[in-house]
Amino acid sequence: MPNIGPMEIIVVLIIALVVFGPKRLPELGKSLGKGIQEFKGTISGDHTSSDEQDAIEPAPVVVTPAAAAPKTPVATTPEQHA
Repeated sequence: MPNIGPMEIIVVLIIALVVFGPKRLPELGKSLGKGIQEFKGTISGDHTSSDEQDAIEPAPVVVTPAAAAPKTPVATTPEQHA
């Protein structure tokens, strides 16, 4: 398999710049770097990402009183509305 040299890397970067544009290319680089960092952290066992901390924290539970909820559903007919 041939080695990838600097000329091939430059060609790929120019093609990426043409396809994605100058505004979107930094965002793609940032997300690619973040993905590689998370992958390396998963492989090595490091779990220091703030996104994972947010996902681990439980959401607050809302409890409604039993008296407020109806025990049986109430069916209405068109004659009741007239």
